[in-house]
Amino acid sequence: MHKALILLCLGGAMFTTTVQAGCASPAFAGWLADFKAEAVAGGIKPAVLDKALAGLTPDSTVVNRDRSQQTFALDFLTFAAKKVNAGRLGQGKAQIKKQAALLGKIEREYGVPAEALTALWGLESDFGVVTGDFSTIRSLLTLAHDCRRPDMFRKELLAALSLVQKGDLTPAKMRGAWAGEIGQLQFLVSRYDQFAVDFDGDGHRDLIHSSADALASGARMLRDAGWQAGEPWLKEVKVPAKMDWMQARLDNKLPLEDWAAQGVTDADGSPLSGSGSAALLLPMGRNGPAFLAYPNFDAFLAWNESTVYSLTAAYFASRLAGAPALRSGNAPVRGLSMSETRQLQAKLQAQGYPITKVDGFIGEETRHAVRQVQQKLGLPADGYPDSELLARL
Repeated sequence: MHKALILLCLGGAMFTTTVQAGCASPAFAGWLADFKAEAVAGGIKPAVLDKALAGLTPDSTVVNRDRSQQTFALDFLTFAAKKVNAGRLGQGKAQIKKQAALLGKIEREYGVPAEALTALWGLESDFGVVTGDFSTIRSLLTLAHDCRRPDMFRKELLAALSLVQKGDLTPAKMRGAWAGEIGQLQFLVSRYDQFAVDFDGDGHRDLIHSSADALASGARMLRDAGWQAGEPWLKEVKVPAKMDWMQARLDNKLPLEDWAAQGVTDADGSPLSGSGSAALLLPMGRNGPAFLAYPNFDAFLAWNESTVYSLTAAYFASRLAGAPALRSGNAPVRGLSMSETRQLQAKLQAQGYPITKVDGFIGEETRHAVRQVQQKLGLPADGYPDSELLARL
């Protein structure tokens, strides 16, 4: 399989990644004929197909972006500092004030507070300013035809054609991110069809041009993901030098008094306040920042399964709600590079741990395996790999 080494620049820092380019896409004309037949069989009218797909061919720019995505991995502190900066915080607070009537109406309808919605709005599109200018249908056509993830994008393309047929949007108005996300909250098209609401009452569900529709649809999605009105979502805390680190994982929600008994305190070192149950989240291990993630945090994960992104969004929402800037943790953290993380994943995989992707990203699958091997080797089992663990493996 051919591999290409790509060098990219983000914010002044250089990153390299290896990109797989070994699959072969089918001939486009034959593929398109098969797709049209499937779409018609699924209820899409031939006239809609002809109008939406007329003259479209795969976009090589989209394929190149798909091949070169996931080219860098930032730790939580770096990512959060980049995304939750002073400018975006100021804009978020201004938007909450400007859109107070709309956001209040949405909260009464769906139970999701202004801060949570505004944080996602800011991260996804800078409050509706940057929604993308790729043809959504052409992007989805390209990725559905491409050999890397055809099944996923075939479904998304069918969902886009369904939106056109229902009259929500015209093909010309469907413009967004290169991978087909669309609107001010960057919904996948299938999620658009599933969760979009006409909140401004104009008879159309328009998540691109209508902030009311976009924000209400986001609230509906969070509510359907389990958001509970009036409940917390995230709280920064301080952890002791030693505790049962195996307990610190997203699937282990304990009463706050149990965490207090293990030495967890409020971020300023005072006794742990509040009530309810929460998971202890250590995105950079026992020495980095620490958070209690309440059940509402799961709705952020349903929005985006990346722990770093979801935690950043929840932290942004907390800042908008008045929380102070986060601490860096108990001690400096030196994580693994992306290349080192791939080495770690390969070693874990070779030893029989359930690692499905050797991709250089520390997701929950990798964290779970790391906890197990840390415990086996007598290391603090906080789920965050370091050079010592890599050397021991």
